[in-house]
Amino acid sequence: MIDIARIQAWAFRSPTKRPVATSFGVMHDRPAVLVRVEDRDGVFGWGEIWANWPVAGAEHRVRLLEMDVAHLVLGARAETPAGFFHKLDAQTRIRAVQCGEVGPFAQVIAGLDIAVWDMAARRKGLPLRRLIRADAPDRVPAYASGIQIAVAGDLMPRARAVGHQRFKLKVGFDLDADIAAVHDIHAGLADHELIACDANQAWSLEQAQEFVTGVADVPLHWLEEPLPVFADRGEWQTLAANSAIPLAGGENIIGEADFDHAIKAGVLSVIQPDVAKWGGVTACLAVARNALANGRRYFPHFLGAGVGIAASAELLAGAGGDGLLEVDVNDNPLRSLFFDGQEPIADGMWTCGNGPGLGIDSIPEELAQFQTLYTEIS
Repeated sequence: MIDIARIQAWAFRSPTKRPVATSFGVMHDRPAVLVRVEDRDGVFGWGEIWANWPVAGAEHRVRLLEMDVAHLVLGARAETPAGFFHKLDAQTRIRAVQCGEVGPFAQVIAGLDIAVWDMAARRKGLPLRRLIRADAPDRVPAYASGIQIAVAGDLMPRARAVGHQRFKLKVGFDLDADIAAVHDIHAGLADHELIACDANQAWSLEQAQEFVTGVADVPLHWLEEPLPVFADRGEWQTLAANSAIPLAGGENIIGEADFDHAIKAGVLSVIQPDVAKWGGVTACLAVARNALANGRRYFPHFLGAGVGIAASAELLAGAGGDGLLEVDVNDNPLRSLFFDGQEPIADGMWTCGNGPGLGIDSIPEELAQFQTLYTEIS
C-alpha cells in the first residue's frame, strides 16, 4: 500500500563552463528538480522532475508541486505505483488544461511516479529493474549525447576516453555545415563506433529531405526529431518514405494514446519517451512494451541529473529489447556526482547499481552549493 506522509523537493542550478546549445535554444546553466517521498513507515524514494525549459522552469516546478499537487498526494492511498500515477493524472487533468500547463503538471507527476516506484522497490529490497522484470540485466548499452556538432572534435574524444562507442550529434544549425561535419566525423570513426543525429525539431520537410540526401552515404544509426512534433502527419510520412535513416522521436509526445499512434503509424523506428518529462516509470514502461511488441526500438530519452539517468537505466533494463541509454557527456555535477564523479560506462555499456530501488540513498553533499530552492510538505 502506498501512503505518502512527507514530500521534499529541491531546485538546483549548476553553472556551465560551456553553454549547451540546441537548435531551438541555449542552456547557460544546468537546472534540476529532485523530489523525495516518504511513507508512514519511513520508507523513501527518489524522483526527478524535468526542468530544462523555460529558463525559470526548475523553481516553477518546485512551487507547482508544493502548491498545486502535494495536497493530492499526502494521505492519498494506492495499491500500486501504477494506481498512484493514474489517480494523480486524473485528479490534475482539468486544472492542467485550465492553466495551459499540461506539460509542467505531467513533469511533476512523472517525478513523483519515479519516486513511488523507487520506494516500492526499496520496500522489497530489489533494484528497480528487478521489480519490473526478475531477470533484468545488470548492464545496458549506452550512447554519448549532448554533442553539438560544432564542438564534436572536443566532446567525442572525451566521451571515448570514458568508454563510449556510440555518439549522437546535435544538428539543425546550418545545413551545409552540418552535412559536411557529419561526413568528416564519420570518416574518423573506428570500425566499432557509430553516430546518430538529433535536429531537435529544427527543420521544415524540405530542409529535412536536403539533410537526408546530403548524408545518404553515411550509415547514421537514427535521425531524431528532424521535423517538429506538430508537423503535418503527411510530412512525417513523406520523410520516412524517402529516408534510409531510421527516424526517432518521443521526448515531446504526451499521453499513451499519442504514443500508440506514433508507434503504429510506421513512421518512427525508435520511440523515445522521457521518464522525467512525461509518464514516469508507469507510463513509459507501458510505452516501451507497446513499442517492442510492435517491432519498434525503445531508447529512453534523458538530459538531466543523476536520479533521472539512474531511473532511465533501470527502466531500460527492466523493459528489455535492444535499446540504448542516452548519457549526456557535457559537464554536469548534478548528474555525475551521484556516481562519484564519473558515470558507470565501460565498453559502451552502462552498469546499473546493485542497491535497492534506484540505488541512490541521498543527495551528494557537494550539490548544496547549487541549491536555489527547497520545500518540505507533510
